[in-house]
This record gives sequence, structure tokens and C-alpha cells, in this order.
Amino acid sequence: MEALLKSFKDIYGDKEEIRVFQSPGRVNLIGEHIDYNGGLVFPCALDFGTIAIVRKREDSIVNLASTNFDLKVEVDLNDLVYKELDDWANYPKGVMKVMRDHGYTLGGMDILISGNIPNGAGLSSSASLEVLIGEIINVIFNKSSIDMVEIVKMSQEAENKFVGVNCGIMDQFAVGMGKSKKAILLNCATLEYKYADVELGDYKIVLMNTNKRRALNESKYNERRAECDKVLEIINSKRDNKIENLCDLSMQELEIYKSSIQDEILIKRVTHVIGENERVKDAFEALNEGKLNKFGELLTESHNSLRDLYEVTGIELDTLAEEAIKIHGCLGARMTGAGFGGCAIALVKLENEEEFIAKLTEVYTKKIGYAPSFYSSGIGNGACELNLVNA
Repeated sequence: MEALLKSFKDIYGDKEEIRVFQSPGRVNLIGEHIDYNGGLVFPCALDFGTIAIVRKREDSIVNLASTNFDLKVEVDLNDLVYKELDDWANYPKGVMKVMRDHGYTLGGMDILISGNIPNGAGLSSSASLEVLIGEIINVIFNKSSIDMVEIVKMSQEAENKFVGVNCGIMDQFAVGMGKSKKAILLNCATLEYKYADVELGDYKIVLMNTNKRRALNESKYNERRAECDKVLEIINSKRDNKIENLCDLSMQELEIYKSSIQDEILIKRVTHVIGENERVKDAFEALNEGKLNKFGELLTESHNSLRDLYEVTGIELDTLAEEAIKIHGCLGARMTGAGFGGCAIALVKLENEEEFIAKLTEVYTKKIGYAPSFYSSGIGNGACELNLVNA
């Protein structure tokens, strides 16, 4: 923190009051590619993420700098438009524009961002940044009057409409609403949610990075979403009472419509979506009942479905997940996030963690040609202002 404060003063000068905010990354325990299909997801906030040092200005200029990127951007709040040259700064700009469009108060700021979420790892660095900016605007200019769920919604809107990535709401929700040592069972259609204690006993969740960078807006994410929209359109053309989301269907109901869908690719996609939604319910129950073996099995089933039916894994994620479950002490593993690179998770016995990492590193490096990375994280709290004394 001392180094960050020094960097801030080097860039912006040592003047008025400085404030500090934090926002976590997130990992989804299970429930992948169903948030935009109105399904249930089961994410939690990490205990590392993004920090912002902020100073209020008396004009309409927002200066954005980051310790993670060389690019610095000056933004006029009266001219908030997407510019490709602004790169990472388009995420904060998008949140500012959406919040202004919704009638909230904004003002000039000097901001220094520092994140320790690996960029492109699928741990929601973009959502972390978006919700962070929303909370800064909430606290500094709106007297903390904006409900966090509203900040979450506006952050998603910014990514959808300003940045152009059709993400669901899960990432921003987990980042904004996370609680220490708890996962969130979230209904993405209704935004109903409840917390579950994550009590893993002698086990822990190990985060495994393929080190293949994933850029969401360059991936096939939007293509998968369009495929799901097409399936929904076909099913609704055969129904009197239309459904809002694919996750409104059961697996039994899907059988009725397969002949109408016809396209084998689309059938695979919707089979994953409905099956994954059921796995989330089962995983929530298994975790609550302390059935870690069952929870681990569901993680592996989820990965297999994402590999075979939704086709969003790739050799790097498959190698991590498939080799992980061969190692003693691992109860299950799966990719997490949108896929196409990024991270996977494994449920590993604490006493076997060191051996697990060593063995998996060896086999992954031999097969892929470079090493994976591993992160140790607890489950942290959502976005908030930090007390500068204790930050």
C-alpha cells in the first residue's frame, strides 16, 4: 500500500484527501455458461482483486492510470464514448456513462488502479474493475445511497452495451455481493440469492491457471450465446406458453423438442445448459450436507459437459482438469469461467496440495510446453471502501 500511495503521488501530486477502495476477483464453483440462460450459478468472491486509490477533483475530468498497464487515459465526463485506443480504460468509462445515464451524480477524479488478478485468467478482472468504479462513484458522489445490486446491474450493462461483451450478471454479482467464507447460490433470471457456508474441512479449492490468456470479446463466447438464443427461439415457436430462458426447461421437457431443434450442435448446447443447472442444485445440497465426494464428482461432470457438449475448454483446460483427478487427494476438477483458456479449479486434500501441484505442473508442462500457475485464495468480501489506516 505504501508503494501504491507513492505511485499515486508521483503521478498526480500530493494534494487533497486520498481514499482507497477494493474489489475482489471471483471464481465460480459450478454453473458455467448458464447465467445468460437464466440458470443457477454458485460463485464466490476471492480474497484478492483490484485496489483503487482515488482523489476527488473539482472539474469534469477523470484521470485513469494503472500499475498493470503503461496506458494512462484522461476522460471528460461530458464525452464518454468507447475508444479502442483507450483499451482497459473503456471498462471504467462504460460504468461512468451508464451511471450518468441512470441519473446518478458523477464528478472528476484522479484514480490509480492496481490489480493482482491475472489478466485473461477468467477470474473476472473486468467485473472487479467495473464494480470497483461503481462503488467509488456511489460512495464519493452519491453518499452510499445506491444499492449494491443496482451497481452490479449497471456494471453488467456497461460491459454489454459499452464494451460489447454479452456477459451474464454472475461475475459482477459475485464481485459486488461476495461475503467472506461464503458462496452465493444465485438465480440469474430473478436475482434471488442465498449464501452457503463453504466448509471444506481437510480439503481446499486450488486455483489452476493454464497461462493461456483468454480475451472474452475475442473468444467464441458471443457465438455460444447466439446458439442458445436460437434454441430458445425454436422451442418457443412450438409452445403456447413461451419460456423466458432455457433453464426454465427440465431435461424431460427437452426430449419433446429435440426433433424440432434438429441441429446436433444446438442440441448439445442446450443439453449442457439444462444439465449444468441441475448440477448446481445438487452441488449446493452436497456442500451444505458436507458430502465433499459428491461435490467433487459434480465438478468433474461439469467439466466433461463443458468439454463435450458446450465445447469451450481446449487442450490446456482439459489437461489440467483430466490430469488433476488422477492425482491422489483430488476429489474433482473443472474449468471455471468462460473457458477457451484461463483457469480451472480442483478440490484437493490439504495434506496432498504440495504433491498435487508438483505432479500436475510436471505433466502439464510436458504436454503443453509451458508451466501452469497455482493460486492460494480464501473466500473474501465484495467491493467496498477501505480504511486507509488499515488498508
